[in-house]
Amino acid sequence: MPKVSRRLQGLQAKVEDKDYHPLEALALLKDTATAKFTEAAEAHIRLGIDPKYTDQQLRTTVALPKGTGQIVRVAVIARGEKVNEASSAGADLVGSEELIDEIQKGRLDFDKLIATPDVMPQVAKLGKLLGPRGLMPSPKGGTVTFDLAGAIAEFKAGKLEFRADRTGIVHVMFGKTTFSPEDLLVNLKALQETIDRNRPSGAKGRYWRTFYVAATMGPSIKIDVTALRDLKLSEAG
Repeated sequence: MPKVSRRLQGLQAKVEDKDYHPLEALALLKDTATAKFTEAAEAHIRLGIDPKYTDQQLRTTVALPKGTGQIVRVAVIARGEKVNEASSAGADLVGSEELIDEIQKGRLDFDKLIATPDVMPQVAKLGKLLGPRGLMPSPKGGTVTFDLAGAIAEFKAGKLEFRADRTGIVHVMFGKTTFSPEDLLVNLKALQETIDRNRPSGAKGRYWRTFYVAATMGPSIKIDVTALRDLKLSEAG
């Protein structure tokens, strides 16, 4: 068993073994964020799906209304006029074949890669490099598009791509611990609604299994999923 630090032991003692009301859980999450850096607020959700079946896979995007609290560096691979369009729309890195070559040589100083459909055959060769890092453009993730201005604006404003891992667990960062509990709740509610809206067609039985939130270096706090799903956004702020 890995050794638990005295700091984490003290924080774990603050968390009861129960399902917390969402707002209470998020206040506790902030209270247990005691690292020397600004921690992320993370959600870890076990769903009743088996992603080895194609009709039980979950991969989608969520627009976090209160943003992510992060500066998102966006790279765009496009051709012709679309290169200028991406630059004008605020992309941090723009190029065509030469950018593909740079990425192949190890350039990875970006958080999100968007590509236009016409360059995807060339971008495909970056799959082995970008896939494991979650950076490969995909139509489902909203990162293969001709609407570059719209996509750049959305990802910079707080749109996130996420997927269930092979065990059916979703890990998503939904803000920073410097956010108010109310703002974190607005983002968490948007995440829950997105997961419900994109329920895979093959998901049978109980869809929501367990729902935990935690600061990056903090203990896990269990959320009452029913209370979160029943919450009206007006209550959430």
